[in-house]
Amino acid sequence: MDLAVARKRMVAQLVKRGITNARVIGAMQDIPRHIFVEEAMAAQAYSDSSLPIGEKQTISQPYTVARMTQMLELTGREKVLELGTGSGYQAAVLATLANRVYTVERIRPLALKARKALDSLRLLNVNLRIGDGTDGWPEEAPFDAILVTAGAPHVPQCLIDQLAPGGRLVIPVGDRQDQRLVLVIKHADGSVERQETEDCRFVKLIGKNGWNEEN
Repeated sequence: MDLAVARKRMVAQLVKRGITNARVIGAMQDIPRHIFVEEAMAAQAYSDSSLPIGEKQTISQPYTVARMTQMLELTGREKVLELGTGSGYQAAVLATLANRVYTVERIRPLALKARKALDSLRLLNVNLRIGDGTDGWPEEAPFDAILVTAGAPHVPQCLIDQLAPGGRLVIPVGDRQDQRLVLVIKHADGSVERQETEDCRFVKLIGKNGWNEEN
């Protein structure tokens, strides 16, 4: 399979589904999704579906990555926090669209694989650490944008606190199986606006401000 052709087809489908931001479209075209999945799954990398990446985790479908990224409205100057590095693909997309990316992954083997993939693309503006992402990254706050790539039972207040005035937070919120994408906007006066968008399904956000690992 010609992976470059497959990637172009993937992007064309994203446009048909409503991805309109030219910078996001460009990032989805530029980042090779196949290097973030197992080699045996490379032929499936540009289908619009989530794929297993080990440790009971998945890489989100391309539409979800593009949609959540588009909701952040990045211009290139931002400092962005991502919770749930996973394969590193979402971080790679963010890194092409923002000034700095801070990403947290709780599962060490995934974090190490993601770091290797990001380094192979020379995305040197990504800072990755291993730990409980539900606390955010307070020592680096505030952030212009925050993106959470796992389903949460609620919007953690600590993430709203770490959002800069004018910042945007995108997070899936719901029960253990199904969620809705929520956009939180912190206005310049400190007031917070919450918008619910479409239904989605993510793995659970595990941690102090998310779900317990047992449930």
